[in-house]
Amino acid sequence: MEHTSSTLAASVRIVDNAEHHRFDLFVGDDLIGILGYRQSGSDASVAFMHTVVTEDFGDRGWAGVLVRGALNTARDRGWSIRPVCTYVQRYLARNPEFLDLVAPD
Repeated sequence: MEHTSSTLAASVRIVDNAEHHRFDLFVGDDLIGILGYRQSGSDASVAFMHTVVTEDFGDRGWAGVLVRGALNTARDRGWSIRPVCTYVQRYLARNPEFLDLVAPD
């Protein structure tokens, strides 16, 4: 069965799985990626620790979809972020509209 882009877009979800300290990326019912985070107790910053996409879905841009969704959630929640993950660091370099979210050193 072929998916139209609107059908595919409707089936993509990013969920904050706070119990496991990660954002989960679903395509349909399949969990295909995670972005782990760690909240700091001393300030309002959240470290984005690692981004993983399953091998079957790799090299298709899903990590970028996940990171963008996580950054938009961070903005909505008023979080500042610490990009520990090298993928998140590269994403921020390519998408400067999110640089205002980076916590000062």
